[in-house]
Amino acid sequence: MRILITDGDERSALAAARSLVAAGYDVHAAAPGRLSLAGVSRRVTPRAIGADPLADPRGYARAVARLVRELGIDVLLPVTDASVEALLEYRDELPPRVQLPLPDLRAYRQASDKAQSLELARSAGLDIPESVVLVGPDSRDLPADFFPAVLKPHRSVVPADASRAARRKVGVQYVAHPEACRAALGALPDGAFPVLLQRQVHGPGEGLFLLRWNGRMIAAFAHRRLREKPPEGGVSVYRESIAVPPQLLAGGTKLLKLLDWQGVAMVECKREIKTGRHVFMEVNGRLWGSLQLAVDAGVDFPTLLVACALGRSVPAVNTYREGVRSRWLWGDIDHLYLRLRNGGRTSGKLAAALNFLRVHPSRDREEIWRWRDPGPFLIESLRRLPFTGGIK
Repeated sequence: MRILITDGDERSALAAARSLVAAGYDVHAAAPGRLSLAGVSRRVTPRAIGADPLADPRGYARAVARLVRELGIDVLLPVTDASVEALLEYRDELPPRVQLPLPDLRAYRQASDKAQSLELARSAGLDIPESVVLVGPDSRDLPADFFPAVLKPHRSVVPADASRAARRKVGVQYVAHPEACRAALGALPDGAFPVLLQRQVHGPGEGLFLLRWNGRMIAAFAHRRLREKPPEGGVSVYRESIAVPPQLLAGGTKLLKLLDWQGVAMVECKREIKTGRHVFMEVNGRLWGSLQLAVDAGVDFPTLLVACALGRSVPAVNTYREGVRSRWLWGDIDHLYLRLRNGGRTSGKLAAALNFLRVHPSRDREEIWRWRDPGPFLIESLRRLPFTGGIK
């Protein structure tokens, strides 16, 4: 069986490729350049796709379709929001025989819309943050008591201009006061609206990761973010597997049922320090950045997903190892740099440095570096060096 993974420079693509190679599949990884994290991984065949799912979604789907036909691909795994949406929207460009283990476009867009998913989460029994919907950049009456706050475009991939042919990525921003919020709103494209302004929830990020197929929950996993980039909240760089919180599992299961979901999804939450409650943040309807931790802890989501797509009998995965930790080294270096650069007390900087250096071999795993598969880490490291020109 042949598998094609898109977006080969994503860490989730690398984790999926390693998992599927270990399961005995013939794995191909596509990326714009000649080298990618997944493409240089052991026993993975790199493939080039020049089309951009943001600039030309239909052209990207056609380029992927050509590669699928040439290689005789059985299962196609896109791993970013841009590629997932492009391939779902233009599914008719793909050969009918290839399996695309994703929800339908309606469900995906409903889950990806942060305003809609808030209401679904509430209906599923999940707590949601205090939110204000801003319909345009000229919002003047901003509630001063909301700040510092989080500004979220309703979707992470939005039309780049009025033609709606091209798209662009927009991200979450932390805004300290109304003036900063207005400046951030003014810089957003029209397609980013409506935008959510949410009161900041103080507490660690915790994620619930699920695989649902044909109405049946196949696997569940949870982790806690220990360090992020940037430090105030962003991409997880060091995280730990934890037991699945029962209430969060109940709410997440109901949420996916309401969406009639098919495939993998991450239900992202914050566990509020004062109350201990899990506050819903968003749903990510694709393979996630910290996927390698789940695989290391014993929940092999990529292999389970492919088995489901191929119509095989897949037993439910109910247990995994808690307390396993995974570190993305270069992301953690960025975290440390930001902690040291952005001021604060000397004691706080010293604590950040000591935490970075504190490694527990019995529980810690490096996300990218593997002794038997050093290529991805070497490529990632070389790209950090100024004299290499970024190595494409």
